[in-house]
Amino acid sequence: MSRIQVITIVINFVLIAYIARLITKGKLREEYAIVWCICTFILILFSFWTKGLSLMSKIFGVFDPPNLVFTSFIFLILIYLLHLSVVSSKSQHSITRLTQELALLKDKMKKAEDKEKND
Repeated sequence: MSRIQVITIVINFVLIAYIARLITKGKLREEYAIVWCICTFILILFSFWTKGLSLMSKIFGVFDPPNLVFTSFIFLILIYLLHLSVVSSKSQHSITRLTQELALLKDKMKKAEDKEKND
């Protein structure tokens, strides 16, 4: 096993441990951690099985195996960013709706207090 394989495997296991720590502290939700864990396990797989990366690059017609890794992860990152944009848009819509409802409730409370004072 080459030095870069060992370094990659160690870094990936450290990343998995860090992801687990973030989940237990409540700083990372499980649905987002799954994506990170899957990507890390794929990197660990190809760190052990170096011929697999060459095989996959031949299947997809990529000349150089590292280019397949970069291209794949760029594509996955773009998909993930799209997903996060959708989640962010939903959250923003919910925040706007809740803010409007809160303003209406405050207005009703103020009117009820004013009515109580006048009575």
